[in-house]
Amino acid sequence: MNVICIEEKAFDNLLDRMFKYVRSQLEINAVDKWIDKKEAKRLLRIKSDTTLQKLRDESQIRYSQPERKHILYDRDSINDYLEAHVLEPFNIK
Repeated sequence: MNVICIEEKAFDNLLDRMFKYVRSQLEINAVDKWIDKKEAKRLLRIKSDTTLQKLRDESQIRYSQPERKHILYDRDSINDYLEAHVLEPFNIK
């Protein structure tokens, strides 16, 4: 077994750099609650704007309209919609 000894100051510097790196990675991987039309269609695996509008009009998924032509979709409601339409496989014994 190898043992590595370093000075306390160098160890503290190493820890600081590691924490900064981890924080930066967490910020990059952070998920937005509100997503645009393109991301919503990707999550739902649909290509049609009409289908997305139908889901919105039927209150199947939540959305926000901060500006007249700017619509954002709630990622959680899309996941809930998908979970509500899960079909369980047959239990074969």
